[in-house]
Amino acid sequence: MVWTDEKVNNLKKLWAKGTSTAEIARRLGLSKNSIIGKVHRLNLDTRPSPLKKKKNVVAPQKAVSHPKKHKISILDLKLNTCRWPIGEPTDPDFHFCGENTVVGKPYCAKHCILAYTTIKESTQGTKSE
Repeated sequence: MVWTDEKVNNLKKLWAKGTSTAEIARRLGLSKNSIIGKVHRLNLDTRPSPLKKKKNVVAPQKAVSHPKKHKISILDLKLNTCRWPIGEPTDPDFHFCGENTVVGKPYCAKHCILAYTTIKESTQGTKSE
């Protein structure tokens, strides 16, 4: 692959405009990897990765604990017992919820609400404990 002055100039212009590497590669008739390599060799300004865009971060929800007569360890879990962890795994008090699960899910109804809430629902406060 030979980089002509024309291709290098086009690369620099497209890169400065914010054109994606895939689009630059398509326009120049090259591979995406060759574009990325040339950008690095030319020491062009870096741009944030489109894969690492900030997503709406939802604050962790407080675990819902159900009063149980005894704490459920990993060895006590059955097919129909809620696998929602309570506490930190390194704590001696760590255990699992142990309530009956929703059919087809690993959690009880209350923990399914927490586990399967969308980011949009969490930020709007449409679901509650």
